[in-house]
Amino acid sequence: MMKKLVLISLICVVSAVTMPVSADLISDADSAYVNDQFDRAVELYDRAVDSLGGSSERYYNLGNAYFRSGHPGMAIVSYERALRLDPTDSDVRDNLEFVNSRITDRIDAGDSFINNSVDSIAVSLHPDTWGVIALVTFLLMLAGVLVYFMASGIMLRKVGFFGAGILLIVTVVANFLAYRAAGNVTATDRAVIIQPSVILSTTPRQPKDRSEEAFLLHEGTKVHILDSISDPSDRTGKIKWYDVRVDNSHRAWISSESVEII
Repeated sequence: MMKKLVLISLICVVSAVTMPVSADLISDADSAYVNDQFDRAVELYDRAVDSLGGSSERYYNLGNAYFRSGHPGMAIVSYERALRLDPTDSDVRDNLEFVNSRITDRIDAGDSFINNSVDSIAVSLHPDTWGVIALVTFLLMLAGVLVYFMASGIMLRKVGFFGAGILLIVTVVANFLAYRAAGNVTATDRAVIIQPSVILSTTPRQPKDRSEEAFLLHEGTKVHILDSISDPSDRTGKIKWYDVRVDNSHRAWISSESVEII
């Protein structure tokens, strides 16, 4: 019992100390942003994310500060992270579209129209929301089945039968979209180039000559990570190179320092 009381006391003390500090961080970051001190705002918003954890609003503010400080790549990363936490935030989506319209490279990912449409629908809601929709429609489907078996009227039985069939389809679709949306939230194979420009290589090393240069990409371009290689001499196992795909016809190696994983 005494240990529990000590633990609770420690939690209260830590909370009392950290909450004002975190609130001051956000207040100072807001003040720096308003006063056009964007590099300072980036630093403070980033510290607020580290101390309080990520949220759509914090990543949104961080993205705004990055963009105004001249770092569109990290702005895109921040907006993408914000949308993963709250895909319904129209302000974040509008800002992301605006920054994407300002980057140099205009690349089609090469995915099919159907895949793009499905992903667009899936990420329009949070995975938990799709899960709730699936649960509700499943319960309504069960109610339809009960109506079909228990109702005496032919019309009610038809409503129960066809209603249950439609709700079954909706339940399956909602579960599928929840799975796709959850995959997007937890994905670690999407990254954004954060250097002004970078020459990708045909091998996992800095190009020695023109024959090893693959192509040039600029800040803000999104890439799909296919594989990675660590530095054998680094005992921490830090990733050194990523094998990335830009579209269906462009694939090469890029230094891990040139990208930020979303």
